[in-house]
Amino acid sequence: MGFRQFVALIAALMAVNALAIDSMLPALPAIGQSLGIVADNDRQWIITAYLLGFGAAQIFYGPLADRFGRKPVLLAGLVIYTLCSIACALAPTLDSMLLARAAQGVGAAGARVLTISIVRDRYAGPQMARVMSLSFIVFLAVPIIAPSIGQAIVAVAPWPWIFGVLALFGALVSAWVTFRLPETLNPADRMPINPGRVARAFGAVLGHRSAVGYMLAMTMMLGCIFGFINSVQQLFADVFHAEALFPAVFALIAGFMAMASLTNARVVVRHGSRRISHLALLGYIVIGTLHALVALAGYETLWTFILLQAPLMFCFGLAVPNFGALAMEPLGHVAGTASAVQGFVTTLGGALIGFWIGQHFNGTAVPMLTGLAACGIAALACVLYAERGRLFSR
Repeated sequence: MGFRQFVALIAALMAVNALAIDSMLPALPAIGQSLGIVADNDRQWIITAYLLGFGAAQIFYGPLADRFGRKPVLLAGLVIYTLCSIACALAPTLDSMLLARAAQGVGAAGARVLTISIVRDRYAGPQMARVMSLSFIVFLAVPIIAPSIGQAIVAVAPWPWIFGVLALFGALVSAWVTFRLPETLNPADRMPINPGRVARAFGAVLGHRSAVGYMLAMTMMLGCIFGFINSVQQLFADVFHAEALFPAVFALIAGFMAMASLTNARVVVRHGSRRISHLALLGYIVIGTLHALVALAGYETLWTFILLQAPLMFCFGLAVPNFGALAMEPLGHVAGTASAVQGFVTTLGGALIGFWIGQHFNGTAVPMLTGLAACGIAALACVLYAERGRLFSR
């Protein structure tokens, strides 16, 4: 496989997860009506069930890939993702939908974990950074366009076709992997499944103050974004009465996150992860608190939402990647398994926090915005714990 095709495949694998979350946001009312969901807030389970499966499964893919190779484990995950997308399309009840969504998340977790391993197997140093940067540009575009894709589908077809498109995408990526991607793990590097190694990685993560602090800070920040995702469709439908504008506004806000990631890539080497992430977190808290106060005062409109959420998500996009890097910084000796452990903790924790925020939706923007501000303050407490009360230190 040539370099360009390899980058395109990695980008497609990275897009699997974002498409499964964001593309169905415009269709949640139709899905809820079809499945007989009475309470609007219960529709949020369709997002959270996926995230719980996605988070819980990450811990298992690393050891399996080290034992059986990258390609067969990745293909198993993609096949699960594809079949469960079909099951979601055919689900007759909410219970069957949630079971299929959780299993779909289990399959998508394989693409998330194995992508980094495959890149690392083939490249190192600047070339690895180049591959990840080029792939990430495509990955950043997916959340921007995914809601528009979902809305375009439901404009011409019933909502199950969204899952049909996800199944088709999963099948195409599976075929691409099958016929074009060679096994990237050297046979000499295969390792037996060792529960003790996983336990030692847990111990290394949980025994290091900085790793724990930044892992918890990242969990809080992911709780912010999952709370936003759970609530934002209802916000546009019930508060702003602007469902038609939802994909465009979502794309605008996601675009600010993408700009933040690209900005971070340009300045992080010069200024360091601590300085950038700490400044971004403080900016997030200031903007988030201001936005919550606007909503509490009864002045929230579509325009205040856009003007304040866009810079808020820019700060989010600067803080979270650096929190992840700082959490991994002291764990190089168990990097692979530690990454899976941190993905397990941050995704599960963030999904539960985001679900808690979403379940408090009451027909106003107040619960979501106060929840986002509170998560930012909690993240600051975690950072202060990691840094022993000091910010901006190198």
